[in-house]
Amino acid sequence: MTQLQYKLHIDSIIERVEKARLSVSAHHIVKIVAVSKYSTSDEIKALYEIGQRAFGENKVQDLEKKAEELDALPLEWHFIGNLQKNKINHLIKANPFLFHSLDSLELALELDKRLESNGVTMDALLQINSAYEESKSGVLPENATDTYNEIRSTCKHINLKGVMSIGAHSEYREIIQKSFETTHKIYTELEGATICSMGMSGDFELAIKCGSNMVRLGSLMFNK
Repeated sequence: MTQLQYKLHIDSIIERVEKARLSVSAHHIVKIVAVSKYSTSDEIKALYEIGQRAFGENKVQDLEKKAEELDALPLEWHFIGNLQKNKINHLIKANPFLFHSLDSLELALELDKRLESNGVTMDALLQINSAYEESKSGVLPENATDTYNEIRSTCKHINLKGVMSIGAHSEYREIIQKSFETTHKIYTELEGATICSMGMSGDFELAIKCGSNMVRLGSLMFNK
């Protein structure tokens, strides 16, 4: 694919995002995070050259490596994967723009302790398992508000910016939609929340229509 063809491909994705967001409101803004976990630094650079700035990685070591390789570019790195406690210090060193997948109070307390010892803070989203799927991480919907508020009150070095969830793994649109609606309803009830990160390559338009203002697109953006 030539650079021109690639740009036209990305433009078509942006048009789909635009159409979905306008179905919500002319004032509804949606941010695209390009998930680069299966992509090389050269592929990330190619996407940067046609205007993309936010990139997401799901392994701390990959985030560290790519951020170092592309240090000369003004990229906005997001960490979207599950965080193991033995990787917390590495994540703090990588200093992502946003940590999407804070999935428990226990992890928040440990992360806050390490952030305090390093004298830094981190912006994060609370991950909600709105589909009630055992394969997914995150707090259950009925516990989400209490957990969010407890993290806000006790973890002074974590700046909670909102919530994240993964749509239900289902062939039925109504089931996926319900999982998004569950997360968005919680989001609207949280004090100070500004980010509702929902939607990936296969369901981002539905997620936007359900209120998402941040989508995580991988294979679609990198044409894989």
